[in-house]
Amino acid sequence: MITAATTLAAGYAAVPPGHIATIVTSLQMVRPPSLRPVRPFPPGIGLQPLVDRDPGTYRSLFRAVGADWLWFSRLALAEEALAAILADEAVEILALRQAGCNIGMLELDFRQPGQCELVFLGLTRDRIGSGLGGSLMDHALRRAWSRPIERIWLHTCTLDHPGALAFYRRFGFEPFAVHVEVAPDPRLTGALPRDCAPHVPLLG
Repeated sequence: MITAATTLAAGYAAVPPGHIATIVTSLQMVRPPSLRPVRPFPPGIGLQPLVDRDPGTYRSLFRAVGADWLWFSRLALAEEALAAILADEAVEILALRQAGCNIGMLELDFRQPGQCELVFLGLTRDRIGSGLGGSLMDHALRRAWSRPIERIWLHTCTLDHPGALAFYRRFGFEPFAVHVEVAPDPRLTGALPRDCAPHVPLLG
C-alpha cells in the first residue's frame, strides 16, 4: 500500500549506503474490462487458495516468485503484522501450482471499501514468457470485478521485470501516480541472498 510521501525537488539526490532506490508507478482501472473468455491454464496447472496461511508458508511462496526482482516488503514486515494480513478474510492469496510445486502467486486486497489492490502477481523465473502471466491476470481481473468495487489498482517499480509496466497497460490499467522509494537493500539485511537480482548493483 502506497503511503503519503514528501515531494522531491528537481535534481539529483544521494541514496544512503546500503540502500536501493526505485521509481514506483501506480496504475488503476476504474471500470470492468470488456468481458472475454478467461484464458485457461494448461492441463496440470491450477490456481489454488493458499491453504496454510502462516507467515512461513507465505514467505516461501513470496520468495519463490519475487526474489529475482527484490520483492522485500513482506519480508521486512513484522511477524505479527504479516500474520494479521494473512488472517484477514478480505485478503485473497492464491498460489499457481503444478505437480505439487508453486510456480506463481496472486494476492488481492479488498480491505478498502469499494477497492481492490492487486498486491502481487508473478511467476517463478522459469515460467516467465510462457504465457501464464496473461492467464493469471485474466483470473485476477475476473475475481476482482466479481466484487462490488469501483476500481482495482496496483503498483510496479523499476526493480520489476522490464516488461511489467507494458504488461499492465495492455490489460487496461492506466498510470495515476509516480513515487520514488528508498529502502535498505534486502540482500544486505539478510532478507534475501546476496546473489539475487544481479541486474541491480549491490553497493554494500
